Amino acid sequence: MHLTDEPGSPAAPQTDFATFRDIDIRIGTILEAAPLDGARKPALRLIIDFGAGVGVKKSSAQVTVHYTPETLVGKQVAAVVNFPPRQIGKFMSEVLTLGFPDADDAIVMFSPDFPVPNGARLA
Repeated sequence: MHLTDEPGSPAAPQTDFATFRDIDIRIGTILEAAPLDGARKPALRLIIDFGAGVGVKKSSAQVTVHYTPETLVGKQVAAVVNFPPRQIGKFMSEVLTLGFPDADDAIVMFSPDFPVPNGARLA
């Protein structure tokens, strides 16, 4: 899923902190990664461990420019874990893995600089 506007676009309308806190962003560790068959755009199927509270979830991510399945296993990533599941081709994506477009519009995944416990919530 690609949600961003062009770099340099204005900020989204103001919201309040309570609304922001409704979005549950957690860190998880990628356990498995493989090409996602049947996707319109090249994507990877991810299995991510978010710890005991959230559990293991599936995600689809269009990150094939900068990442291969082999380089993603063991990587910690941030994801929204409380959006409804979304059908991507024949695959049901359960979380929205977060990333930012680089200068060529290829997605760079959002990860912590240092290891944190799986399931840690954005503070």
